[in-house]
Amino acid sequence: MATIDRAGLAEFLRGRRQAVQPQDVGLPRGSRRRTAGLRREEVAALCHMSTDYYARLERERGPHPSEQMIASIAQGLHLTLDERDHLFRLAGHEPPPRGPQGQHVGPGLLRVLDRLVDTPAEIVTELGETLRQSPLGVALTGDATRYTGPARSLGYRWFADPASRHLYRPEDHAAMSRLYASHLREVVTRRGPGSRAAQLAELALARSAELRQLWETHEVGLRPEDVKHFVHPEVGALELHCQTLLDPQQQHLLLVYTAVPGTESYDKLQLLAVLGTQAVAAEGPGRTA
Repeated sequence: MATIDRAGLAEFLRGRRQAVQPQDVGLPRGSRRRTAGLRREEVAALCHMSTDYYARLERERGPHPSEQMIASIAQGLHLTLDERDHLFRLAGHEPPPRGPQGQHVGPGLLRVLDRLVDTPAEIVTELGETLRQSPLGVALTGDATRYTGPARSLGYRWFADPASRHLYRPEDHAAMSRLYASHLREVVTRRGPGSRAAQLAELALARSAELRQLWETHEVGLRPEDVKHFVHPEVGALELHCQTLLDPQQQHLLLVYTAVPGTESYDKLQLLAVLGTQAVAAEGPGRTA
C-alpha cells in the first residue's frame, strides 16, 4: 500500500464536491442553497458514511480510508473512471480493474438512473449482478443489491434458489432457464477459463441438475423478450416492457421497465409507487436502498 497524499486527497474531494450540482445526483437544489455544489452532509449520505468521517478527509485528518470507503466516495460523487483511479492513488491504493469485472457505475448511467424516480430501473453487470436500483425498482423486485457472493448474480440465484422464481409466471420458467443458461455460457466463452464468469458457472453447475442438463445442449444466442411478466406479491400480475442502455466501457446495462399507458399494468405500477413510498416512510430515514 502506497502512502496516502492527504493534502492532495482533501483538495480533490473539495474540488469534486463543489463541482457536482444537486441535480446531477438526483437531489433537489432548493432556493436557499448558498454552497457551491454539494454540502458535506449530502456527499456523506450519498457515500453511506458519517458526515464527520467525510469532513475529516476534506480537512486532511482521520484514519487511512479503506479501498471500500474510497470506492463508495467515487460512486457517491459520480466520478468518471479516470477520476476514480486518481482518487484511489491519492488515498494510497491501487485502482480496481476496469471492464466487465468492475463495480464502478459510470456517471452517465447514474445520471439517467437518478431521474427515473417513478420508473422501475436497475443497473446490472453482464453476470446479472444488480449494482443500483431506482426506488420503484426496489418496490418491484426487492433490494437486489443486498446479496453477497455468487448469489449476487440473478442467473446463479435462478438455478440455486427456487424462491428467486416467485416473481415470474410459472409458464415462463422453462424459457427463462434456457435464457440464463445460454447467456452464462456466452459470457464464460467470452471471458475465458479462470474468469469470474467461469467460476460462477462452476458453482451454479454444482448446485443445479437443471443447469447441467441445459449446459449439455450448448444452446447459445437466446435473447430476452421485450415484454416481461412479473407476479408481484402486492399488486399481482404485471406486463412490463424492458428497454436497455449499455455502458460500453464497463459492460453495465441500465434496464428500464415501463407499462403501456391506459393498461391495467400501468395502473398497478402507479399503485406500487405509492406502496413503495409508504414502505420507505415506515422504515424511516435509515433505509439506504
